[in-house]
Amino acid sequence: MNEQKLFGKIRRLTGKAIGDFNLIEDNDRILVAISGGKDSWTLLHVLTELQRRAPIRYELIPVTIDPGFGDFDTGNIRDHLEQHGFNGHIEHTKINKVIDSHLRPGTSYCSFCARLRRGALYATAEQLGCNKVALGHHLDDHIETLLLNQFYSGTLAAMSPKLQADNGRQTVIRPLIYVEEPLIEQWAQLKGLPQIDCSCPALVRRDQKRQRIKQLVTALSEEIPELKKSLLNAMGNVQPRHLLDKQLKEF
Repeated sequence: MNEQKLFGKIRRLTGKAIGDFNLIEDNDRILVAISGGKDSWTLLHVLTELQRRAPIRYELIPVTIDPGFGDFDTGNIRDHLEQHGFNGHIEHTKINKVIDSHLRPGTSYCSFCARLRRGALYATAEQLGCNKVALGHHLDDHIETLLLNQFYSGTLAAMSPKLQADNGRQTVIRPLIYVEEPLIEQWAQLKGLPQIDCSCPALVRRDQKRQRIKQLVTALSEEIPELKKSLLNAMGNVQPRHLLDKQLKEF
C-alpha cells in the first residue's frame, strides 16, 4: 500500500477504537505524549486528522518529557512539531539523576524510568489543564504485555484502552489499540517521520524479555495467521468463572 492508503487504514482502526471505547469526548483537552518514536508521531498525526473530521471539538497538546539523558534531541522534535503547525511543549526533568540515586538492585531500569516519565506526564497534564493523556501503545504492545505478565509476573493483565490515571485526575487513553506495529512502521517510513532516540544508557536499552515475546508472537503468527487478532479478542472476552481468582468466585 502507498502512504495514503496506509494512513487511511490507520485512521479507520483508530477511529473504531475511539468509538468502541469512547476515548474522546466533546471539549476534551488531550495531552499527546511524544517520545520521538514512530508510534507517538503516528498517534499525533492520526488524531489531528480525525480532529478535522470529528463532529465534536477537542484540543491536542503534544508534550515531550525530556528525562535528562545527554543526547536526547528535543530540538528535532520541536522542529517537526513546528513544521506541521503543532504548538508543542517540552518538559525538562532530572529523571536520569533520580534513577541513578534511587534504582534498587534487581529493579528494571526501563520500568522505573517509565514510571517516572508517566508521573511527569500526569504532572504536566495537570499544569496544562489537560483532562486526558493519549499514549501511543499499539496492538502488538498490548498482546506482548499480556504475555509478559503471564510468563514473568503470574498475572492475567495487559493494558486498558481507557483508565483513570494513578493521580485520579486524568484519563489515560490508547487509541492505537487496533493498529498493528508493522502498519505503523511502513507508514512512518514512507512519511519520513523523524526517529529520535531518548539516548538512555546503551546497556539498558534492550528489553530482552519483551524482545523474546515479540519473536515468539512473530514465529507463532506464521502458523496461526489470526494469532494477534485472537489474543486481542481474548482480552475483551474474559470468562471469570473459568479462572482461579478467589476474589471473583468462591470454590
